[in-house]
Amino acid sequence: MKILFTKSGSSPYRVDFYNELGKHIELDVLYEYRIAFDRDKSWSLKKAHNFKEYFLKSFHLFGSKVISFGFTKYLKKDYDVIIVGEYNTLTGRLITLFLSIKKIPFALNIDGGYIKNDNWLKKKIKTFFISKATWWLSPSVESDSYLKYYGANENNIHRYPFTSVFEREILKDILSVKEKDDIKSRLGIAEQKVIITVGRFIKSKGFDILLKAFSQVDSETGLYIVGGEPTEEYLELIKEYNLKNVHFIEFLNKDELANYYKAADLFVLPTRKDVWGLVINEAMAFGLPIITTDKCVAGMELVENKGNGFIIPIEDQNELSKKMNVILSDNKLRNKMALNSLKKIKQFTIEEMAKAHLTFFNKIVKNK
Repeated sequence: MKILFTKSGSSPYRVDFYNELGKHIELDVLYEYRIAFDRDKSWSLKKAHNFKEYFLKSFHLFGSKVISFGFTKYLKKDYDVIIVGEYNTLTGRLITLFLSIKKIPFALNIDGGYIKNDNWLKKKIKTFFISKATWWLSPSVESDSYLKYYGANENNIHRYPFTSVFEREILKDILSVKEKDDIKSRLGIAEQKVIITVGRFIKSKGFDILLKAFSQVDSETGLYIVGGEPTEEYLELIKEYNLKNVHFIEFLNKDELANYYKAADLFVLPTRKDVWGLVINEAMAFGLPIITTDKCVAGMELVENKGNGFIIPIEDQNELSKKMNVILSDNKLRNKMALNSLKKIKQFTIEEMAKAHLTFFNKIVKNK
């Protein structure tokens, strides 16, 4: 079976997935460009071992806009299934139009999505491109609704578990207090309780809300924000709220970050908007209770209120501080949530992600 994926740029978690999928099929991946312009340079790329990768010649237009050409020679090859990974890039739209005009069936893959209050023109454009696909690959209930809203046929929507976590990376059990204390000691963490968050320092991540909410958390708790140097806004908030025990950690690779997850007691992502949020998957793999918002699609799919964490409204610092205190002050609840996170995330591994795609491919090929 020969499959083609098209994607904007390469990323570590996608390469892991392609390598796993490529163990079972002949897989080609066509990239619009080599690496996203807004990513940390340390966001290193992994190697293609079980698939072939091709990079289009790209041209940087303005801002982060890129356009790439030369894709038609790849799309004309004899593939059993073509999966388009972008509909909102210029090149992704050109690829969609080409396949549609040539009447070549294809699947549209999305990594998540939620319905927004688009103006009529934006909705028209999204509907035009999303509805062109023959099949759709979706990671969640929320994403299903998104696709249907923009013209997808619900009978041809196929589900897959979106993740960046291998089965072997999931803890077998929650760590003991002694194990956590040993890791804290190695990392130089002095606080009794640890809250961790991970992400780029951009407004949409809601770290300003987290800092404000942290002012109402017990003073023996440390807040570790992993992602780089603090912005001027964050430093001003620390001064304004007289915050102690706030630590900014530079960008860490997956292995380095693992120790901070293991040392933590709670993971918080107060995002204002995230079409998925893979850090939720990663934190759950280390047995962490999760607090995130109703605009985080990963949270909506993976977090059960009071089960393995809490879903809160966006920009609600009072509710955030309340829920952080509930989890941090109750060891029994925290351990229950930790175990539930480990149980849930076992269904969302790269191996399971590959299996779901193989099931989809076999179904399509069988019905051709």
